[in-house]
This record gives sequence, structure tokens and C-alpha cells, in this order.
Amino acid sequence: MRKPRNFDAELKALEDKVRDLKSRKVQQLGELVIATGADSLGTDELAGALMVLVETKDAAKREAWAKRGAAFFQGRARRTAPAIERNTGGAQTQPRGALPLSSGARPA
Repeated sequence: MRKPRNFDAELKALEDKVRDLKSRKVQQLGELVIATGADSLGTDELAGALMVLVETKDAAKREAWAKRGAAFFQGRARRTAPAIERNTGGAQTQPRGALPLSSGARPA
């Protein structure tokens, strides 16, 4: 006879993973705000700007923003990663919306 699955333990493990992923997402968003210099904006200004971005349906604007963001991350990689780890192909290696992990330290 087969050993029965412990659904409660599996569910708890999945809930823990979800909590960890949400926590990492929040941390990475904070690191992104700092890395881009947006931490100098007030909370109201930052929230308003993000709301405008979310509400924008203009595909050309969104594509331009995506290209600028990709260039930002590629420029960061050149400054911080050794040549072996660098993405030189120009192709996006992370899923859309994924944020790279960083040490959280801001260059002086």
C-alpha cells in the first residue's frame, strides 16, 4: 500500500514559498526605487507617477519605457558584474516584470 500524502504539510510549504516570494518582490521593488533614484521623490509623487504608468495604454510609450528600463539594467550589469557574467546578447533573460537581485547598496 502506498504512503498517504500529507496535504497539510504540502499546503503549508506552498504558503511559505508564496510568503517568501512576496517578501522578495517587495524587497526588490524597494531596491529598484533606490537604484533609479526615485527614493528622492515624495511618497505621493511616486505613487502618482506609478499610477500614470499603469493607466497608460499607449503601446509606443510603453515600448519606449521598456527599452529604457532594459538599457538601465544592462548599464548596471556592465558596472557591477564581471565580464563572464554579463549578458552581451542583448536578449532579455528575465521574464517581463522580474527584478534582478542586488545587494541593496547604492553607489556613492
